[in-house]
Amino acid sequence: MAEMAIKKKRPKNLDLPTIRLPLPGILSILHRVSGAGIFLLLPFLLWLFQGSLVSPETFASIRSVVAHPLAKIVLLGLLWFYMHHFCAGIRYLLLDLHKGVELDAARLSSKIVFAVSIVLTLIIGARVLW
Repeated sequence: MAEMAIKKKRPKNLDLPTIRLPLPGILSILHRVSGAGIFLLLPFLLWLFQGSLVSPETFASIRSVVAHPLAKIVLLGLLWFYMHHFCAGIRYLLLDLHKGVELDAARLSSKIVFAVSIVLTLIIGARVLW
């Protein structure tokens, strides 16, 4: 009897563009993407940091690299990766403590994570990068 339940045909939707993830699902995927992005861009940050500490001349050259608009966009994106990963990590810690596990609370906490991470990115980015 159990074998029949296992072999039951289930509908599958493999058309990826038509799949609509709920907001907590999008948050989860972006949490993983932001973690990978932080990991992959860490050598770039370490290079900038190490170069800024060598001498006043290399500090000036690193400062000119960071002043380029493309570098500012990359740094702003990295800052958002960090803020999003940090805020989503706090949300996941609370979920591990069984706080906000209900559907409405999970959706609300997802919206809060997105809002807080974007606001923090704009505040810190405006203060540090511009």
